[in-house]
Amino acid sequence: MAREIVLDTETTGLDPRQGHRLIEVGCIEIEDLLPTGRSFHRLVHPERLIDPDAIRVHGITDAQVRDAPKFREITADLMEFIGEAPVIAHNAAFDRGFINHEMTLCGQAILPEDRWIDTLQLAQTRFPGMGNSLDALCRRFKISLAERSLHGALIDARLLAEVYLELKGGKERVLDLSTRSGTAATATAAFMASGGHAPRPRPLAPRSNPDERTAHREFLATMLKDQSLWAGYGLDMKKASAD
Repeated sequence: MAREIVLDTETTGLDPRQGHRLIEVGCIEIEDLLPTGRSFHRLVHPERLIDPDAIRVHGITDAQVRDAPKFREITADLMEFIGEAPVIAHNAAFDRGFINHEMTLCGQAILPEDRWIDTLQLAQTRFPGMGNSLDALCRRFKISLAERSLHGALIDARLLAEVYLELKGGKERVLDLSTRSGTAATATAAFMASGGHAPRPRPLAPRSNPDERTAHREFLATMLKDQSLWAGYGLDMKKASAD
């Protein structure tokens, strides 16, 4: 199965070359374009103050990260979670720049550019000339933003995982995967073996009332006296009466 990691970060500012640092990282694991339920999330002490403009975007304050671990303290856990999987990010150059800046400060190997998949580039190829921010793509694909009032690494990674699924084929691919699963394949085979007719999980309620059913049985009983009327149809009148 193809394992991929959807990643998002929040930072003290826009550019690590100006001394800005990472303050939050969130990751979602997916396999074959479906979330596995596994995630990674950490707040990070940036060893500097957070710019007010950045706080207005993500809402993370200096007080919230004061007791958080420094990046070097979470590096091993983060790299273990990512493993050898490709890393998916929106405007990947931004997240890659901060992750690799932090890795360099720790004396660790960076994640090379060819490990990253940029959903912004995928969206620009599919929707040229249109707004392709994460919010715009969520609205285009009808992905709810109700739980998100401010940016946050984990919730944005979850939204991005849904966007990535849509960019790679969306609900049509989910349907394709489900019809190839063992349970679905077994059900389909049974359906076809029955001639395309399967029992209803909840039988329909009778449409006739008791008096109508009694009258019908009496009618069939009179027909049994002269089966020649039904002979051409090969009907078993005793079975019909019992039914």
